[in-house]
Amino acid sequence: MDKRKQTTVWAWRVGFVVALVGVFSLGLLTSDSTSVAQEPISADQPAQDRPLSTLRDLNQAFIDIAAQVKPTVVTVSTERILTARQRGPFANDPFFDFFFGPDQRRQPQERQYRQEGLGSGVIVSNDGYILTNNHVIARADSIFVGTAEGDRYTAEVIGADPQTDVAVLKIDATGLPYIEVGDSDSLMVGEMVMAIGSPMSERLAATVTQGIVSAKGRSNVGLADYEDFIQTDAAINPGNSGGPLVNLDGELVGLNTAIASRTGGFQGIGFAVPSNMAMRVMNSLINEGRVVRGWLGVSIQDVNESIARAMGLDRTDGALVGDVVEDSPAEEAGVLAGDLIVGVDGRKIDNTAELRNQIAATAPGSDVTLDIQRNGDVEQLEVTLGELPSEYVEGGVPTDVEDMLGFTVEGMTDDLARRYELDRRLTGVVVTSIDPTSAAYTSGLREGDLIRSVDRRRVQSTEEFYAMMSDKNEGDSVLLRVVRQGNAFFIAFALR
Repeated sequence: MDKRKQTTVWAWRVGFVVALVGVFSLGLLTSDSTSVAQEPISADQPAQDRPLSTLRDLNQAFIDIAAQVKPTVVTVSTERILTARQRGPFANDPFFDFFFGPDQRRQPQERQYRQEGLGSGVIVSNDGYILTNNHVIARADSIFVGTAEGDRYTAEVIGADPQTDVAVLKIDATGLPYIEVGDSDSLMVGEMVMAIGSPMSERLAATVTQGIVSAKGRSNVGLADYEDFIQTDAAINPGNSGGPLVNLDGELVGLNTAIASRTGGFQGIGFAVPSNMAMRVMNSLINEGRVVRGWLGVSIQDVNESIARAMGLDRTDGALVGDVVEDSPAEEAGVLAGDLIVGVDGRKIDNTAELRNQIAATAPGSDVTLDIQRNGDVEQLEVTLGELPSEYVEGGVPTDVEDMLGFTVEGMTDDLARRYELDRRLTGVVVTSIDPTSAAYTSGLREGDLIRSVDRRRVQSTEEFYAMMSDKNEGDSVLLRVVRQGNAFFIAFALR
């Protein structure tokens, strides 16, 4: 071996020994913790504040945090009675007409069956207020809450907000263990978190998983109208919806809501509603009986490179104003179509979702400062926000549109895909309720159908669907392309 190679080998060996000694000095490769200087650990000291000398100390911290939080986590069970109409058993019997007449043979029969659902929730007050997801309890006829102590309560719905997928329940109990609420805005990407809930079955209640915060501010996921999700790789599965995402202080920092999955199971991508958003919604539902949101009064869109070039913009971040509502706060402040909103109160705005979330989370009557790019210059406008009008609530769906349609739809989610046996890879909107006397029902549309297009135009969200329908009037024809049990077909009917 030549001198150069010999020198390299010895250098590597010396380096390895130094590194190994360093690891042993940290106490990571030895169970002899007496070789490391330790501070006395008090049993009363919170787990998150204890010094860590060995991996066992870290392990014990997780154990203590789980033990602290698990009593506050509940299982939410729902029941719904559905009525299905079907043709009678003698529908194709020619002799039935002879004895009873054809009208009797054609009479549809109704059959009722019970649909059960499962989710999770978390107790946030000692007098029985519980946070969960709206999709866990939506359209349920009965809701039951099971506690870690084995008690079972009938729950009352205080309020629900489909636009953030948050719901508030109340059970008749006092002296309950409850979780402390943390500041989700202070979460950092890479921070360790725990998810607790009832995946798959009540028998698996209070399942604890651990991971990190993978990302923050996730939007355009297609789960809700207002999206600012925390993304985590802590294992979340069906049934975890509504359970808490917890930081190392044992505080609620998120409400586990959904997973991104091609199989329907855990694949390392979970989404949670930030605790700050969930608490704002909860307090509004309790105190006002509805969710009160700030309103600017503009229609906005994201900027791509093509739009930026065409409009002479030097950036693609921000929210581009497409139109300004007449007599709105934005018009009064001087906002114009073509303005690019790049900041609110000094906080940078990257896209339309960020602007919508920040304005909605700000109380009506508040003064905010908009950073506007106009004609190449950035200027500031002071705006006094109004309250989001009722016609924009619930996704901006006018009541008369729903009345004409006779059915309601929701965006595709993992929960709806499982419930109605739909292919999660497909896009569209799902029929979640339908009036059996409506023209759509008579023409063959059913609950659980996936609407892929309207009048041969592809539809990918509830906003797109209702926007298309808002342009129609009574008597207009509608052509839907629908998928049911893997089969695609068209349904046409006239609005009435």
